[in-house]
Amino acid sequence: MRHRSESRGRAPLRALVVGAVAAVATTSVRAHAQSSDTAFSAMQARGAQTMGVDQATSTHRFEPLPDGGRIVLVRDAPDSAGAERIRAHLRALRDAFAAGDFSMPMFIHMQTVPGATVMAERRHLIRYTESDLPNGGALRIETTDPAAVAAVRAFLAFQRGAHRTSSGPPAGQPTGRSSPR
Repeated sequence: MRHRSESRGRAPLRALVVGAVAAVATTSVRAHAQSSDTAFSAMQARGAQTMGVDQATSTHRFEPLPDGGRIVLVRDAPDSAGAERIRAHLRALRDAFAAGDFSMPMFIHMQTVPGATVMAERRHLIRYTESDLPNGGALRIETTDPAAVAAVRAFLAFQRGAHRTSSGPPAGQPTGRSSPR
């Protein structure tokens, strides 16, 4: 009998402990989400500063391709000034990446982007080509070197995750927004 009464007496205590743990876990998840959203907002702000356009009103894709990949950035609505800023940004990226300089993505993400070190080391094996698209542009990254291809794909995969985008359909096709914002 004594065992049963102790069990009954502990039931409210267990409920209290379980409730407290659930409350802490919920608070922790909310705090992480807020922290994540704050970090994402800060990354977006650094991106806007670097690119010259608000990424929330642009479609940004990082497309893996068999011989490397492509970065696509276009305004969601007609904006000739914004499209020209995008094109200038992509030309600057082309020149910097070809020289092995990955400081722009490092500034935007506040870390060394995966793949960037190998891309810098193998810069002489990678070709960067910027092209204009309606309302923006694209940066094509091509190589036949297997290690460089893997580095480009790691670079683009990180970018897709950090910018919360998908690779999406090929540029030039109607897409709308490629990721929820």
